[in-house]
Formats: sequence, structure tokens, C-alpha cells
Amino acid sequence: MEPTPAPVSLLAAVDALRRGECIGLPTETVYGLAADARNPLAVARIFALKRRPASHPLIVHVPRKARLADYTPEVPDHARALARAFWPGPLTLILRRAAWVPDVVTGGQDTVGLRMPAHPVAQQVLEAFGGPLAAPSANRFGRISPTCAAHVRAEFGADVPVVLDGGDCPVGIESTIVDLSGPRPRILRPGMIGRQAIEAVIGPLAEADDGPAPRVAGSLDKHYAPSAPLRIVPRAELLAGGPARVLALDTLPAGCAGLALPAEPRAYAHGLYAALRALDGEDGCEIRVEQLPEGADWEAPRDRLRRAAAGSGSRFAHRPA
Repeated sequence: MEPTPAPVSLLAAVDALRRGECIGLPTETVYGLAADARNPLAVARIFALKRRPASHPLIVHVPRKARLADYTPEVPDHARALARAFWPGPLTLILRRAAWVPDVVTGGQDTVGLRMPAHPVAQQVLEAFGGPLAAPSANRFGRISPTCAAHVRAEFGADVPVVLDGGDCPVGIESTIVDLSGPRPRILRPGMIGRQAIEAVIGPLAEADDGPAPRVAGSLDKHYAPSAPLRIVPRAELLAGGPARVLALDTLPAGCAGLALPAEPRAYAHGLYAALRALDGEDGCEIRVEQLPEGADWEAPRDRLRRAAAGSGSRFAHRPA
């Protein structure tokens, strides 16, 4: 059965949004920290709560009845094709922004990221609210993204009093981001909708480094990071180097303390952030993650782990006081 918020929860969420407040919102990818995308002061509250740099743009989440032409002056054929194929779902399209989109949403750029979430609770809120929501992941900037309501409450506490509980996020990592603002489409952030699926709809994609690219969410080298140091190692090295908490593939080797996730990319992605949060102890004990397989199906989880390792164990990744 699809999770549905109690009417009072939905009402409280919509009322908070109309007052210019932020709420915790479940989506199929991760939980978002959502606010009225049309209200610059409300969007600024997102940045303040997350401690997010003002230059780092947000993704705008739109309801099912949304028209691309309401958000961009130019609707490329590729955008229509991808929206038909993958919306609602974990795909963000980067397009030229309409004049009404606030600078604070886009980080001052002339592009905007648009997504139509598939989670039924997110869609109920969007429909009841009657407008678009800016909604980055509901965590402090650079930290591990939340995949259940408890993660959001642990991250923000009373600072975000309205958190809708839509259960665990089915996908578990952030959306694929496709840039359609330049001469050729390209993926700027991998997700569980992969290159092959996108090319089957719109043809060959350019490479991400093919010319200047817009700044997009989740693209910094240090991101998704635990407070403890995190290293990615071959399975044979999971026990090497002293005490550690281990994240293994399929089975946990004898003598290791930690967790194992399925050796299947979608199931692994679904459990990744919850596992990293569980392994991120206050004692700072190192996290060792078993190296993932090569191949396109594993690209998105490999991307998240690479960025998590780069940001881990530093002041950047520490929990706020």
C-alpha cells in the first residue's frame, strides 16, 4: 500500500509552506527540505537551515499537472521526450529559467533544475499547495542525505517542526541530472536512471566535461559525507589497518564489524545512505567500504561513495553543534 499522510499532517505541511516555512518532504529519491519556490524569503530559509552556500542551486519540484513552459521560455524537444519517458520519477532537467524564478533558487544562474517526484506524499503536497517547491536534501550541507523521516528529525530537530513521514525512500539516492541548456544534452550527476536509458529516448549524449556546465546540486567533490573517515578498499583489505566499521557487498567477512548491502546496484543504492548513517559513530572510528563493481549500473553509487570519501573525516563533514 502506498504511504499516505494523515489529513492533519498534510494540512499542517501545506499551512507551513504557505507561511513561508520549510518542511521535511519524502520523495522517492531522498527526503527534501521543501519551501515555496516562488518565495525568495522562504527559499533563503532553506539555505540558512542547511548552511548551504548561496551559489549552490536548488532543484524545483513540480506537480503532475505542471507545464514545462511555465518554468522555461524554451522547451526543447529533448525535454518533452524525457519528461514523457521518466516523469514522475528520479530525473532532473536543467533548462533555461523563466523570468519569475528567483535568483536565490538558481544561485544567480540563468538555468533552473526541474523534477516531478513520483512519491505519492510529495505529489499530494504539491497538488494541495498548488505550486512548485524548492527541495534539496533535508540534511546539513555536505552531510549524508536522509532516506527516512527519522533522519530529518535527527538532523534538524525543532528547527523543522513539520516532517511528513512517507516511509523509507524507494530509490535512496538523488536524481539523475541532465543538462538541456546547452548545444548537446549531457548528464551532470548520475542517478539510477542511467545513460543507456536516457540515450534510448533522445540519442547520444555529450560528456559532462564537454564545455562549461551550469552549477548543479550534489556536484561538489566533497558531498554525502560522514563525520568519520571513510575509505573505499578492495574486499581483501576490509580487515587491514586496525579497527573499522565495514560496509561490505553481499556478505560481511568473518571478523568484520559492520553491515552488508546486496550486490545489486538498485538494492545497494536504496540502502546506502541509511547504512552510512548507521556506521558513522561518534567515536570517529574509520568506515571502510568495499569497492563497488565496475560497469554503468553501478555508476551512481560509485559517484556517491567517491564524494563521501572526499568529504569524510573533516570539519566539513562534522555534525553541527
